[in-house]
Amino acid sequence: MLNAIGLQNVGVRAFVAEKLPELRGYSTPIIANVFGYTMSDYVEVIRVLEDTEGLAAYELNISCPNVEKGGAEYSTDPALTGQAVGAARAVAKRPLWVKLSPIVGNIGVIARAAESAGADALVVANTYPAMCLDVYTRRSRLGSTSGGLSGSAIKPITVKLVYEASRVTNIPIVGLGGITSPADVAEYMLVGASAVEVGTAHFVDPRASERLVGSLEEWCRNQNLFEVSSLQGGFK
Repeated sequence: MLNAIGLQNVGVRAFVAEKLPELRGYSTPIIANVFGYTMSDYVEVIRVLEDTEGLAAYELNISCPNVEKGGAEYSTDPALTGQAVGAARAVAKRPLWVKLSPIVGNIGVIARAAESAGADALVVANTYPAMCLDVYTRRSRLGSTSGGLSGSAIKPITVKLVYEASRVTNIPIVGLGGITSPADVAEYMLVGASAVEVGTAHFVDPRASERLVGSLEEWCRNQNLFEVSSLQGGFK
């Protein structure tokens, strides 16, 4: 899937007033994805959320343009990564997950910078910049020139990134990208992921995660596995 939706949302104060009260009604832990265009944006969003109940953790999305630095992304520079995570860590009492960009030369360097600055877990990784044209109109098929590629096409690349990050860090890694089957979950866990996130599959089947939980249990039974966690780091 290629999308140019961006990070559309109602803003943190509207989220707290309108969305969070409804989310509190679910027994599932709620993790808030936090992003900003400047360092102060990240800090302010977390400050507002810290005064609320009903959240289990923050997922700090540092794959956003950093306008203070001329459009560079925080997650492509280890120093900027450390600054962003450190600033968030200073105000966040809840667990802090850091979502990294896949467009880096060495994800291990960025992962270590996030860990050193206080990340409790890493999320690997975000979508990949991509384009798709309509050859008849000679225009982009998206509302903008380019967008973010997700789904099955990116899984082999992201599995490698999870493997590389897991070799140099000691905090949990959440893998995501192209997960549609129990084997996909197992593959991410074998290279070091502690858990996975499922995104694009829900555009095809809104109950994809529910279906995956059931089929993963069956897959583990067929493999004579008593705990799915026994897969973690089992790549040889």
